Amino acid sequence: MKAKDIMEPITSYLSPDNTLKETVNRMRVTSRGENKVGVKGLLVLDKEKNLVGIVSIKDILKAIIPSYMSLMELGDFTWDGMLEEMAKKVADKKVSEIMTREVISVPDDAPLMECANLMVSKNLQRIPVVNNEQKIVGIIYVRDLYYAIVKALLDKEN
Repeated sequence: MKAKDIMEPITSYLSPDNTLKETVNRMRVTSRGENKVGVKGLLVLDKEKNLVGIVSIKDILKAIIPSYMSLMELGDFTWDGMLEEMAKKVADKKVSEIMTREVISVPDDAPLMECANLMVSKNLQRIPVVNNEQKIVGIIYVRDLYYAIVKALLDKEN
């Protein structure tokens, strides 16, 4: 099997100019697959639909944590409600400020073993799939790869 055999088409993505608040909302309402599971990250595409980054829940948390880390030096301090307050302060931050820019992708004809190796060795939860022109054509989630393995293991014809 190849990447194109299990990839999902891109149905939702972000632009570098989206705000953190818009990003969180888009992630909240976006679902994928036949089970309609929520997404924990979205691709960032420019106006020409070129892949320029990816935003995950971790990126969103990192946008809040630097402020928190500097406050830790204050010693005894009430942290109650701090996360909510910090989140509101970064709500208007642009995706371009928090996204992961160095995104690993695979060609649509990449063998699934190559995809699995990249996901395991680079600790990736999702990997974009590109065509011969390097345009984004889909995405593979670690869950999709797992289900392909399950299917291969349980397939009685093999």
